[in-house]
Amino acid sequence: MKTNYGIKNWLFLAIAVLITIPGLWLRLYGIHISPQFEAMIFGLAILGAAFLLCWACEVAQMDISQALALALIALIAVLPEYVVDAYFAWTAGNNAQYIPYVTANMTGANRLLIGIGWSLVAFLFWLKKRRTIEVGKEQTTELSFLLLATLYSFIIPIKGTLSLIDSIFLLTLFILYMRTSSRGEVEPPELTGPAVSIGCLSKGIRRTVTIGLFIFAAVAILASAEPFAEGLLGMGKAWGIEEFILVQWLAPLASEAPEIAIAVIFVLGNNGGAALGTLVSSKVNQWTLLVATMPIVYSISRGAPGVLLLDGRQVEEILLTSAQSLFALSILARLRLPAWGALTLFFLFITQLAFPNPWVRYGYSAVYIVLALVALFKDKQTIKSLYSMLQQTFSLIKSPGKGVSNHLSR
Repeated sequence: MKTNYGIKNWLFLAIAVLITIPGLWLRLYGIHISPQFEAMIFGLAILGAAFLLCWACEVAQMDISQALALALIALIAVLPEYVVDAYFAWTAGNNAQYIPYVTANMTGANRLLIGIGWSLVAFLFWLKKRRTIEVGKEQTTELSFLLLATLYSFIIPIKGTLSLIDSIFLLTLFILYMRTSSRGEVEPPELTGPAVSIGCLSKGIRRTVTIGLFIFAAVAILASAEPFAEGLLGMGKAWGIEEFILVQWLAPLASEAPEIAIAVIFVLGNNGGAALGTLVSSKVNQWTLLVATMPIVYSISRGAPGVLLLDGRQVEEILLTSAQSLFALSILARLRLPAWGALTLFFLFITQLAFPNPWVRYGYSAVYIVLALVALFKDKQTIKSLYSMLQQTFSLIKSPGKGVSNHLSR
């Protein structure tokens, strides 16, 4: 059985590598095909590379310090979304028509992670165990920073711009988050799938394979970002589909699938806390680092500090994303995501896709905010939990020598 399991892991690894090859081959020889096939081939290349990055990240935790592992995983977790979004931001520096696509990919990735990712693992865990999925107390750090980032995010649609000021605040949050998280307890990584087989290799071979996967995946993602993004836009024009929608939902599907798949594997392995915790961490990374880098890339492309001016559609999308995040936090404040909460998040996410009217997006934003307020004030303990999380986080920031577990044990 172990031999078969090992063979299956290596087979999955080989498949992930193989689906990146056509895109790399097209890119290397400068071959152009129809936009539809370019979007598909380069999208598969990003998907395969994203799986390779996830497995490499898991194995890397065996060989580097906890602090460095956290920083590396946080950066690499958003690499697929970052590269595609960075391409749009860079191009927008010289072509303002690309500005909407920056927020399209960003908001799609964030909403997909909660609407599909969080909901799916919570619901699967309930079906398997007939009880609510929970996260550990150490996850309060992520939830605290996610709350701060979410509250700040409401300012962006109000002022109608995404600027370097936003970058400074969100990047500061991310750095503080990494600094605080690095002082948590060191725990051995829980490997899944091909990462298990790679982790069983001798130290020298394991490190070589891990570094090789990082390099190969990074090259594949960097090489595929531009043709994938342009392929989506060309496909929208060819099929008469709004390009904004394709960028918002198809691009994140390729990059988010590996993280969600690994979380599902954790659930099936009876580790619901790790599953949900992984996706919560990913949300923090996306809502801080990913958003923060876009004005920076845009400004570098322009050769001078610049501001991304948001049109009405972008304002609606960012507001809706912020409202969804607030509602999700109001449910998870008690460190558990019940089945009713998962179904509500999923239902609101799926149904909003069917209504392109701007006022519908404002309506869904209002529903999310109202439901969040109901959840917060219906049970006073929820507000106390959030306040306690913030207190613990601020204490950790002020106390460099103390770890997360020390504060939580008080």
